[in-house]
Amino acid sequence: MRTVEKAPVDDAPTRSRVARVILESGPATAAALGVELHLTPAAVRRHLDQLLAEGVIEAREQRITGQRGRGRPAKVFAITDAGRDTFAHAYDELAAGALRYLAETGGDDAVKAFARHRLSDLEERIRPQLDLAEPDQRPRVLAEALTTDGFAASVGTTPAGTQMCQHHCPVAHVAEEFPQMCEAETEMFARLLGTHVQRLATIAHGDGVCTTHLPTTPTAERLPS
Repeated sequence: MRTVEKAPVDDAPTRSRVARVILESGPATAAALGVELHLTPAAVRRHLDQLLAEGVIEAREQRITGQRGRGRPAKVFAITDAGRDTFAHAYDELAAGALRYLAETGGDDAVKAFARHRLSDLEERIRPQLDLAEPDQRPRVLAEALTTDGFAASVGTTPAGTQMCQHHCPVAHVAEEFPQMCEAETEMFARLLGTHVQRLATIAHGDGVCTTHLPTTPTAERLPS
């Protein structure tokens, strides 16, 4: 009896899902990825090995807070700069070239004005959502709105207060050369939340995520637009 060979299974879609979860949720262990994506340990390891070989992700030592247990901590897998390149960016070299021309002809003030103008539509769309939210819920609402726009944002609490993390930046390549993009975004967060915020880290500067410190009790009055 002749044996019929099975067609090879295309793992690319699942592998892309693994990479996207790491991109959007931040560094994760193999076990956590398996739970999130309903994959067996062997399947997760196969996809991670391939992504590591392709340079899409990298393995890091897991940071342990508090008392460490016995044994070595599990490795966490984080997206690399090359991995981010595999996902769509809103701006490319053409945008950077346009900003270089703007900087040469109009100076730093012109670049700042452009960066603020670029975010004006996003701010206008997000503001009504925050106006309806209670002050202590505004960071979460802001993160959800940013995620809808492709920034993969999340909010968490630390001993120092509330922090918002953006695991994806559509303009990271441009912001590497023009930090005014990050500055304008930070200003927008302050206006929307009605309080001063502090940018702690940015993808554009080589950090794994964009991290912004948000006071836990925003003031009732918003900063002027």
